[in-house]
Amino acid sequence: MENPRTPQPRSPRQCADGGAVHPRPDGQDRYTISEVAALSGLSAHTLRWYERIGLMPHVDRSHTGQRRFTNRDLDWLELVGKLRRTGMSVADMVRYAEMVRRGTETFAERKELLEATRQDVLTRIAELHDTLAVLDYKIDIYAEKTGELPATRAVLAHTTPQTTANA
Repeated sequence: MENPRTPQPRSPRQCADGGAVHPRPDGQDRYTISEVAALSGLSAHTLRWYERIGLMPHVDRSHTGQRRFTNRDLDWLELVGKLRRTGMSVADMVRYAEMVRRGTETFAERKELLEATRQDVLTRIAELHDTLAVLDYKIDIYAEKTGELPATRAVLAHTTPQTTANA
């Protein structure tokens, strides 16, 4: 049975355009910091820090001063999470947030920052593929030595250092 808390994969457009299904409809979307922490997986401390350093846009407050987040804030936090997973620095994420707040005149700058980040991600993916190929190669060697059938992995000889075969 599927865990109802497991997030369903979303298309890039849904993530980027805020096309998420939210717990509350727009207009009734006032979340406390503890609700946002539970929904986002971030701690209340991290959410306050994001706001303090300018990574979160202005968060509305209730008449008692409590933060009241919206669906738009949830969408923004999802994007920030994706940017974090790319390895983008906090300083660059804050710079990106500032560009978003400045408006349409920053489109070219934003595109440039995201293209550089994309290239970094592609480089990391290539490094991970090379690492995976070495692991697959080593697993196959040990499978053969223990009398098991090697896994059906396609490992290119040029990605496997010869010196690792006896390690």
